[in-house]
Amino acid sequence: MSITATEPSTATGEARYAALAARFRPVFERIAGGTLEREQQRILPHQQIGWLKEAGFTTLRLPAEFGGDPVSHEHLFRLLIELAEADSNISHLLRSHFSFVETIALQPHAFQARWFPRVAAGEIFGNAATERGGNALGTTATKLRNEDGRWLLKGEKYYTTGSIFADWVVVMASTECVEGRQYALVRADNKRVQIVDDWDGFGQPLTGTGTAVFDDVEVEAEDIIQRKVSSTLEPAFFQMCLLAVLAGIGRAALRDASELVRQRTRTFNTGQGQLFRDDALIQEHVGLLAAKVYAAEAVVTAAARDLDAAVDAQLGLDGEAAYLRAELAVQKAHVTVPGLVLAATEELFDVTGASSTSRGKGLDRHWRNARTVATHNPVAFKARSVGDYHVNGTIPTGLHSIGEAPVATGQLAGGAS
Repeated sequence: MSITATEPSTATGEARYAALAARFRPVFERIAGGTLEREQQRILPHQQIGWLKEAGFTTLRLPAEFGGDPVSHEHLFRLLIELAEADSNISHLLRSHFSFVETIALQPHAFQARWFPRVAAGEIFGNAATERGGNALGTTATKLRNEDGRWLLKGEKYYTTGSIFADWVVVMASTECVEGRQYALVRADNKRVQIVDDWDGFGQPLTGTGTAVFDDVEVEAEDIIQRKVSSTLEPAFFQMCLLAVLAGIGRAALRDASELVRQRTRTFNTGQGQLFRDDALIQEHVGLLAAKVYAAEAVVTAAARDLDAAVDAQLGLDGEAAYLRAELAVQKAHVTVPGLVLAATEELFDVTGASSTSRGKGLDRHWRNARTVATHNPVAFKARSVGDYHVNGTIPTGLHSIGEAPVATGQLAGGAS
């Protein structure tokens, strides 16, 4: 198992986080200024991604050997929470980028030397892993083949989050006579790559989670790597990005609820006739909402610290122990955080009147965005996995893949027996 130990400069500490946050908060505030307008008018945040690149945000986990000043998992995910509060779409779409930076670190040094300088230069990585259907679980319909010494990539993907903003797309593919799956890296602007903004989900509309078509795209042999299903921290890291987005959405809901109550002057004759901000019942509602948001963020932060502990050289955890510490923490967080945030985004409307349902205010976007992010990983599957470990000691494993389930013996494809 290949799990990279933490470098000394990634040590946690509030002083270091305060300095990081002070560096990026002006950018986050600038991004937050147009979030509602962008969602309502479906304006993809290309410009805002540029601001983050200019500020060095996309290089936060770049190793020191390649010119970086890497931050800890805890600090990265706390920053992603703050970014998600400003615009959950942008924090979400960077999931693929930061996850592939972690993947680079697991590869041989020659691969790192090829790709980390591109991260240092501000280049961004997108994702093309999932297909709409037709591929068996653990395989892909997207294929790599060798013709006359040239590797060619052909297939169609959906849910390609972040790729429309990226310089490179990390494409999951299968190769005939090669076990497992591979990652193939291709330029997003290659003339044989088509990326379409056709994501029609009711939430997270600006993440570029649409279709990508690869029409015999040539791939350099050194840019193809074997997809690992072994016990690394990759799956936990990938899912932590979603948890950070959820926590940030919760913070945005609390921010808007507090502002609505603070500014409201109209009241109800069924209440006490006070300003909402002075009404004890309204204050209690906001307090309960704030507590849920705090709990969600605290759980995400605690899980991030478990990722740091898993790779802390001073603790010296072996591969399985490191994997287990990170994976279990993230799975437990996945069982906990969505419910807290979804409740907070719904209860936002309990501290206001009917005017808060105005489309112009766009307050429903918090619930829609949270609900969309939460659907990425069914809580029931995570809870079952955690329970199986605590009852039976079963180590959480999986293909980390989506595809068609096998038809049970004696069962027809249509479901009849």
